[in-house]
Amino acid sequence: MATLRTAKKELRRHIRQKLSHLSEQSIQAQSHAAKEALVSLPEYQAARRISVYLSMPKGELSTRSIVTEALRDGKEVYVPYIFNFTPPTTESPTSVMDMVALHSQEDFEGLHQDSWGIPTPSESSIAHRKCCLGQQHPQQAGVEKSEDESENLELVIMPGVAFDLKLGRLGHGKGYYDRFLTQYQRLLGKVPGPEKQMPFLVGLALEEQVLPEGQEVPTDASDWRLDALIAGSKPVQRH
Repeated sequence: MATLRTAKKELRRHIRQKLSHLSEQSIQAQSHAAKEALVSLPEYQAARRISVYLSMPKGELSTRSIVTEALRDGKEVYVPYIFNFTPPTTESPTSVMDMVALHSQEDFEGLHQDSWGIPTPSESSIAHRKCCLGQQHPQQAGVEKSEDESENLELVIMPGVAFDLKLGRLGHGKGYYDRFLTQYQRLLGKVPGPEKQMPFLVGLALEEQVLPEGQEVPTDASDWRLDALIAGSKPVQRH
């Protein structure tokens, strides 16, 4: 386990060093190309409810135009929100990520940046937004979780630090997405009726974040693999 953690840490360091030399013009061009590839996916076109990560000011693909286009297309768009809490044990995580719904383009444009420069919904607005996991933690008391099984997420757009051509993904190290997906899978399993499908998982990457053919990101059983990878202007990788 220690060897895996070390390998992940070293790969993150290596990729972040590469990205530190990337120009803003390259990021903008790759973001545009990736957005065009995403909206061409049949899974995106068919999806009514999607979640989209909100990008940092630098060092990763921008998703601003993706959110705007999805809202314009009439899709229900969910974005990440981190709930912080006091864990029951020292081994438990001190925060958990859920996906909460945006109300409109105006709502999106009114989000304030957090300490990482990432737009995020205000704490006071959370009780008035639909979410995916519902009241899993005390800080989510009052958060609306729809019981309508037709309102499941159908597509999740995921960030990462490094990716490989076999659709492996290395995140930022907090485990937020892997835990969210595991919790969401359990939640779907509790919904009565036919088995519910997990959302289609799409990774967005700068070309510099994708490992060369034959190399793979270090992963274990808790790491979710993607269904598709979009890296700048490169061809879409998918199952």
